[in-house]
Amino acid sequence: MTLAQTAWRILVGIKDGLVLFFMLLFFGLIYALLNAGPNAGAVRDGALVLKLNGSIVEMASRTSAQDALTGSVGPREFQLRDIIRALDAAAKDDRVKAVVLDLTAFSGGGQVALERVGEALDDVKAAKKPVLAYAAGYDDQSYLLAAHATEIWLEPMGFAAFPGPGGSHLYFKGLIDKLGANVHVYRVGKYKSFVEPYTRTEQSPEAREASVALLNALWADWQADVGSARPQIKIQDYLSNPQALVNANGHDLGKAALAAKVVDTLGDPYAFGARVAQLVGPDDDKTAGGFRAIKLDDWLAANPDSTSGDAIGVITIAGEIIDGRSKGDQVGGDSVVRQIEKGLNDNRFKALVLRIDSPGGSVAASEKIRLALMQVKAKGIPVIASMGSVAASGGYWVSTPASKVFAEAGTVTGSIGVFGIVPTFEKTLAKLGVTHDGVAATPLSGQPNSMAGTSKEFDSLMQTAIDSTYQRFIGLVSGARKLPLPKVDEIAQGRVWDGARAKELKLVDDFGTLDDAIAEAATQAKLDPKSVYPLYLEDQPSWLANLFAGLAAPDEEEALDPITRMARRQNKALSAAIGDTQRLLNGPAVQVRCLACPSEPSHVVRLNLFDILIRRFTAS
Repeated sequence: MTLAQTAWRILVGIKDGLVLFFMLLFFGLIYALLNAGPNAGAVRDGALVLKLNGSIVEMASRTSAQDALTGSVGPREFQLRDIIRALDAAAKDDRVKAVVLDLTAFSGGGQVALERVGEALDDVKAAKKPVLAYAAGYDDQSYLLAAHATEIWLEPMGFAAFPGPGGSHLYFKGLIDKLGANVHVYRVGKYKSFVEPYTRTEQSPEAREASVALLNALWADWQADVGSARPQIKIQDYLSNPQALVNANGHDLGKAALAAKVVDTLGDPYAFGARVAQLVGPDDDKTAGGFRAIKLDDWLAANPDSTSGDAIGVITIAGEIIDGRSKGDQVGGDSVVRQIEKGLNDNRFKALVLRIDSPGGSVAASEKIRLALMQVKAKGIPVIASMGSVAASGGYWVSTPASKVFAEAGTVTGSIGVFGIVPTFEKTLAKLGVTHDGVAATPLSGQPNSMAGTSKEFDSLMQTAIDSTYQRFIGLVSGARKLPLPKVDEIAQGRVWDGARAKELKLVDDFGTLDDAIAEAATQAKLDPKSVYPLYLEDQPSWLANLFAGLAAPDEEEALDPITRMARRQNKALSAAIGDTQRLLNGPAVQVRCLACPSEPSHVVRLNLFDILIRRFTAS
């Protein structure tokens, strides 16, 4: 055999190997695609299992195929409307004999969202179907769901701890001074605390006053919900002096929770599974702790959204409002406007409901959304607003076109104020021996100058813009809420309010859920509320993004005890503060955003604070 023939055979072998490899890869992807999706045909009699190994959100984060391929996919998110739809169907379907809440790896959600799930669980119980909750430990968020169960199980080595809302914010003034940076702040509203971390070393008295009032209201709402769902619990004893209960029960945390009737049973996962099997039957394999289970994704596939009757459009503003297109857990003004205009031009809905769960963000993006909603109203189409856990600052701005605004007692709203912030580094440069010089045609040439600071003329112009935007804001609120301008100014000032107080102040019209808002929209459109369905106006991810997201998302989340969860919550607060700083420095100069509002940080924070300041400095 010649050398050429040998080389040819080697090349042919390599070619055949590559063909085989790519064929196996192709069929592997096909297999993964077919098995990654839900299977409606797999539904059988049994227990609907809500394995909430993630968080409950108003709208799941927007994940691209690139995000999935680069590993930028965060923990799983469960859309509130999907959980409600699943539970509503479970209450009416004889195939569901019970509902199981697996809260072992639950990472929380907004208070209003969790209370809404609790109401849906109550409907399941009203249909004479047991609801069983299980976890390795309960905190205040997971317990807000568990309290609505007929049986609450706890691992024998687990315990329940209810820290409640609140915690620390980071204040960067000391670091900024050490770096020699200069932060120019422009604001309106004595309660507008978003800029305080960059100008103070501690909370201002005004911000503390507003925070105390808000957190007390939210905590009272939590206790009222838990107390109503589980009247037998000795909640005040458990909250005021848990250590006394622990001491009285042999220093056993689990037994203390049992004695206080916080939980009903201490048992391991096998014992819990055996209990569920008594109610719905064992699984086919008869494995230890196994029972006949219905997976949530399969159940949702078997119970799709209704499309019968007239459509009521629902546009969701979930997350920080940003300029441009939506990305991750941020909602882009351009994306929302495009969705509204497309639905309007195609005559897809008879009325529109704006669902808000946002602490605000860009003024420009918020105004774009408001103007698009005004176009809807100009065509005689009713617009109703429905507030979720948070609808503040820009989140309140976009609600002003609505003819009626629904909120809940636990909604955080208001924060009607405006701020701007511009960092400069002239002192930092001076420390390094770097000077600056140049010429300017006008006092505004080269402003804002990161190297030399801001001019008096720029500062005056910037503050005027802030004042003007604030007057615009309170003017919109005055017109929408039919309140005198001085009254709006008095209750605005950047202060946040709980839903109950906001209703008293007439910032919202009534308490109600998204379903109530849809019914009101139907009524105003002269339609029968019983013969309409919600049409969610949102971009759908591509099949490729869904495939890679499904493959990249973790199937399991680690089980955490309440103390670890509490520590993780503070770690998230640190991540959120860094993310806020990054967005503040890279975002618009004028913003309507709420610091005091509870919110989750972005899934991926790619820069730490040191990186942010250094990049901003070097970019200048």
